[in-house]
Amino acid sequence: MTFLPDNPLIVQSDRTLVLHTVRAVMDENGRPKKDADGRPVTEEHPRFVEVRDALAAFAELEKSPDYLHTYRITPVSIWNAAALGLTPDDIEARLEEYSCVPVPQNVLAEVRTWMERYGVLRIERRGERFELVTNDPDALEEVLGHKSIREQLDVDADNRCWLDEGNRGSIKQSLIKIGFPVDDRGGYVEGDAFAVPLRETTLHEQPFALRPYQTGAAESFYRDGSVVGGNGVIVLPCGAGKTVVGLGVMNAVGTKTLILTTNTVAVRQWRDEILDKTELTADQVGEYTGAEKVVAPVTITTYQMLTWRRSRTDDFEHFGLFSKENWGLVIYDEVHLLPAPIFRVTAELQARRRLGLTATLVREDGKEDEVFCLIGPKRYDVPWKVLEAQGFIAAATCTEVRVPLDGSLKSSYAHADARRKFRVASENPAKVDVVKRLIAMHPEGRILIIGQYIHQLTQLAKTLKVPLITGKTPTPDREKLYSAFRQGSERILMVSKVGNFAIDLPDANVAIQISGTFGSRQEEAQRLGRILRPKSDGSAAAFYAVVTLGSRDQEFAQKRQLFLTEQGYSYRIIDASHLEDVVESGVGA
Repeated sequence: MTFLPDNPLIVQSDRTLVLHTVRAVMDENGRPKKDADGRPVTEEHPRFVEVRDALAAFAELEKSPDYLHTYRITPVSIWNAAALGLTPDDIEARLEEYSCVPVPQNVLAEVRTWMERYGVLRIERRGERFELVTNDPDALEEVLGHKSIREQLDVDADNRCWLDEGNRGSIKQSLIKIGFPVDDRGGYVEGDAFAVPLRETTLHEQPFALRPYQTGAAESFYRDGSVVGGNGVIVLPCGAGKTVVGLGVMNAVGTKTLILTTNTVAVRQWRDEILDKTELTADQVGEYTGAEKVVAPVTITTYQMLTWRRSRTDDFEHFGLFSKENWGLVIYDEVHLLPAPIFRVTAELQARRRLGLTATLVREDGKEDEVFCLIGPKRYDVPWKVLEAQGFIAAATCTEVRVPLDGSLKSSYAHADARRKFRVASENPAKVDVVKRLIAMHPEGRILIIGQYIHQLTQLAKTLKVPLITGKTPTPDREKLYSAFRQGSERILMVSKVGNFAIDLPDANVAIQISGTFGSRQEEAQRLGRILRPKSDGSAAAFYAVVTLGSRDQEFAQKRQLFLTEQGYSYRIIDASHLEDVVESGVGA
């Protein structure tokens, strides 16, 4: 292999990948150019985008400063790549093609070992029983050497390993912890048949059909009803129509379906979409929430509802919903937010088809392996920028506006502990003026202002005289305000963390983030996603993160931006004093 010194990638022996985003510009004599101040002149590396897109299939982005992006190869990232059909040779070829130095052999060996372990153990049905099988006797001997695993299996005299149907989830959890992701081909309980026909024209008299990538996602999950499909996660950008993918899967599976989502507003939006785009009637779609508890052939509930209990020591009272109908399909909306208690009951649901929908597999609690083994591997993934280029989601510009810390807070910031420093900087009152100026820059924009701290949002809402939605806002009031925003009678809406997900506001084209949840990458993705629905006039969307310069707020903002950077978005960094000098594209410019 010949390595080109101008390639942008360095592969390190600890499985860290360092990607150069820029390179030096050379003069006619082959020496680095310098600007008038004597600083090197750089340009985007011509292979940066190509390499970034290649790495996204099997590595996770960890850091993204201006000139170097750092990725890491992990077992889960490799197993997801295997589930999508990549081979060890594919990954080795990509690393060697883009690396400017030799790729450490231990990295290639670990990739091969991890990938070859994917599916080396399988669960298969034998009549009414299930067997853990393998073509590698050494692998079976290795896992049986773990007492906690052997205790879950019935090993007979022929060394065949049997398990109960209710054990399928727990054995997969145990095996993935020691590096053996199981290929579960035990099949499914078909569930009660229930057809979900799709309309060709919606109730709103609009033509309707799945887009090609939505059809591809549904097909990659269902796999013609075979045991090699029927479980897994579809990863699509916010605004790309993940709900419609869910409808496509419901149509293909044709059974009673239980849908779990994030909040009551999301329940209503799922219900509206189902009634609008399928031939189901209102009495066939049940809402199981605090407001009403209707169990129907298609039932929609929330994670919060299912995990409610009277005290920490009491049982979860609504877990019985999982067994109230003979569900053939369970859909987990925003699966990256799946609460830990749901993992427990999901471990017992391995005989049901399980579909996860999300914009990002990143979990802040590090439980990506739980999603992998209990819901299933990544079955379909389309980069955000690909759908943007095809016009299925809006183009977006991302800007970080840096604001000096208000003078009155410098002393309290200096004497605060690390956690308090973050909050002081996040609630910096100097941000208020910046928000006003951003609103003025978008006089026709449909603007969402999103933040973390209720006190900060309450004060800003009073100052701007705009409505505020928080977790305490009654659902009817929320829906009334969302409706007013859609209809244009409210142009600016302020939302707390409830605005992170499951809000259908297609005309929103400007988002202003004034505070966030520490370094939550999933939150940043969700917030940008609020404005990515394609605009009727084809205009771009604008996302602003207002952060306090040189503070903990700025540090965590950089961590939040990681996922979007991996997806191809770049943040322009602007000092608040130069905000009006920026020529914005899109509505309100």
